Amino acid sequence: MIKEIIVVEGKDDIAAVKSAVDAEVIATGGFGYNRKFIENLKLIAEKRGIIILTDPDHAGENIRKELSRHIKNCKHAFLPQGKALKKGDIGVENATREDIMEAIKKARPVIADKRQEFSKEDLIREGLVGGPNSKEKREKLGDLLGIGYCNGKQFLNRLNNFGITRDEFVRALERIEEDE
Repeated sequence: MIKEIIVVEGKDDIAAVKSAVDAEVIATGGFGYNRKFIENLKLIAEKRGIIILTDPDHAGENIRKELSRHIKNCKHAFLPQGKALKKGDIGVENATREDIMEAIKKARPVIADKRQEFSKEDLIREGLVGGPNSKEKREKLGDLLGIGYCNGKQFLNRLNNFGITRDEFVRALERIEEDE
């Protein structure tokens, strides 16, 4: 059983996560949550912890950011868009049990102290921004590191804020090169 409560967007997401892992799961109802819901999540975060697993789309990212703004001690789990896509519909409910388990296993807390382990120059040097295949490479790397896909600026923030080490970064890049 997973100690933390997993926060998802909807009822279908609850069913998908519960079929993948033994955990308590609650839904935000999309953006339909209120102040009382946030206060309840804060209490849950203090007592058991929470893992935010939202859809890998714009709305899901906005919900994640909003919850994170109010709840400081939560972990983040990410599903790559390609693993949450079915017939043009993106959502946690479309992911396989294995992909949901993997995303939760890779859940990471935001590091409280700001750190600058990585710079924009690192991303440029490794072809993660400004190159013809940068988007695809960020997608693969985000999946391997468990920080999801995003644009270059957000990717840099996630590398630094989710405590990715230089060693993890290098090993993941080496895996991508081996696969190519």
